[in-house]
Amino acid sequence: MFPSAKTLGALQGGSPRPFIAASPAEKPPGIEMYSTRYFLTCAMGGALACGLTHYALTPVDMLKCRMQVSKGLYNGIFDGFKKVGSAQGIRGLYLGGAPTLLGYSMQGMGKYGFYEYFKYLYAGWAGEEAAAKYKTMLYLSASASAEVIADVLLCPMEALKVKMQTSTTPFASGFVDGIRKVNAAEGLNGFYKGLTPLWLRQIPYTMVKFASFEKTVEAIYKHVLSKPKEQYSKAEQLGVTFAAGYFAGIFCAVVSHPADTLVSKLNNVAKAEGESTGAIAVRILKDLGFTGVWAGLTPRIFMIGTLTALQWFIYDSFKVQTGLPTTGGGPAPKKE
Repeated sequence: MFPSAKTLGALQGGSPRPFIAASPAEKPPGIEMYSTRYFLTCAMGGALACGLTHYALTPVDMLKCRMQVSKGLYNGIFDGFKKVGSAQGIRGLYLGGAPTLLGYSMQGMGKYGFYEYFKYLYAGWAGEEAAAKYKTMLYLSASASAEVIADVLLCPMEALKVKMQTSTTPFASGFVDGIRKVNAAEGLNGFYKGLTPLWLRQIPYTMVKFASFEKTVEAIYKHVLSKPKEQYSKAEQLGVTFAAGYFAGIFCAVVSHPADTLVSKLNNVAKAEGESTGAIAVRILKDLGFTGVWAGLTPRIFMIGTLTALQWFIYDSFKVQTGLPTTGGGPAPKKE
């Protein structure tokens, strides 16, 4: 059922070498590769990577959401910072910070933890030859599967965050009050009515994020640097991680932006009696038009590029601190 070391090694283009496995000198003390503890460690790293970075960029995200929902509200992102900062200070800029931190920490657990698990699982199902030949498809399928689960964890907090950030009058006095208001007004549907658009936004985003990162890291070590990954220090490897992460983030922003605009709008549109979520989405897209769905793209490129680079950097740093190797980068040393 599960892949052998030989199969995992094929994904790196080598002979019987372990996929992402550490050399004997790097073998993580107390953490067996692809054990339950390994996947939980990756999940914890993902929670830190996603939760901390999304919270830090809450002001940019808040302005982006407002620009998507209310066209013409600000004359660019810097004008938005100036107006909100002058009127409400730091508190205003970090509106929606609590659901952002909680929601994206939970999403990060699912995204990174299940990505590592599905990558491992699907490699075993594919077998050595297919895994080596179609390793990019493995990255894409594993990341898509992980994101389906991760978004179920994120969706309730994303709905609350958008309502808090885009309401013209204060939506709630705080995090708990916001949950009560959404539940009282719409019940469970209020937390999950944006799940399908969230999947449409996040699944392509995550597929691009993971596959392009893995391929970029591989390309850097193969075509830009002069030595194999194992001959560079951990600090140098983390530098490669950051650069590849930013490159991947730019692609992520463009691929997922139309759906991101739809999610922001959907959580602030009243649902008519008997109207389905799909019907609301079609109505919103007609109102927005082609140019409307790209509103707020510039701040989102800045946000997602920085976000993705930092997430991969934090994730790999956490792995290094726990004795695990960094992600990607060509064939690992032979297993003894």
